[in-house]
Amino acid sequence: MLTLEGITKRFHKGSINEVLALDGVDLNIRQGDFITVIGSNGAGKSTTLNCVAGCFFPDKGTISLHGENITAWPEHKRARFIGRVFQDPLMGSAASLSIEENMALADRRGKSRGLSRGVKARDRDRFRELLSQIGLGLEDRLKDKVGLLSGGQRQSLTMIMATMVRPDILLLDEHTAALDPKTAGHVLELTDKIVESQKLTTLMVTHNMNHALTLGNRLIMMHQGRVILNIEGEEKSRFSVEDLLERFFSLKGEAFSSDKMLLV
Repeated sequence: MLTLEGITKRFHKGSINEVLALDGVDLNIRQGDFITVIGSNGAGKSTTLNCVAGCFFPDKGTISLHGENITAWPEHKRARFIGRVFQDPLMGSAASLSIEENMALADRRGKSRGLSRGVKARDRDRFRELLSQIGLGLEDRLKDKVGLLSGGQRQSLTMIMATMVRPDILLLDEHTAALDPKTAGHVLELTDKIVESQKLTTLMVTHNMNHALTLGNRLIMMHQGRVILNIEGEEKSRFSVEDLLERFFSLKGEAFSSDKMLLV
């Protein structure tokens, strides 16, 4: 469904700060895959998602969606096919607009927009139904400004908004990292529920190895801009956090020691 072939990206080219962020990344993503992406800081995880989203173009390589080359497509053109939730709960929604106004905008992603009323009565009924699955009472607060919501409420709302118009691919960039453990757990439950019910093709970057192992059907590990591990199915189910850490350091050519868990 989505294919990355030989994706290479350098930042600050020609300067002393030049960074090779992606080094010939090859990745074939099937329809319905839920892939968790792990790796140390600077491994290329978020850069890969940004490349798929069209935030920048790769220096080399091609990106194909349903067999069509979208490498040169600008971000706004790809947005019709991509849902995204960022690490920062303040991104992905407009604080000065109400919940229903934010949802109305999300509901029009990829559609033509006219001068009719922004939020209709039938829209509100649907919005309430969608929000009721969050379990936070937001279905009774449609008129409230999004800026009044907590981080967890806002991130849950953004998850709903990102999937209101079913995306071809859902990108989750450490979308629970800024939340406390209890709230993060709630958002992950919502994520799993939405992805499973809609059979969404999903890429989820995370630093939490337990989440990486328990969620999704595939797991990829990145290091220095390359995919160094790609497991799925029974192989993935047999892995523990300790196995994953050992594999990580063995592939890096380093000896494993428990204190290195702090670096991942």
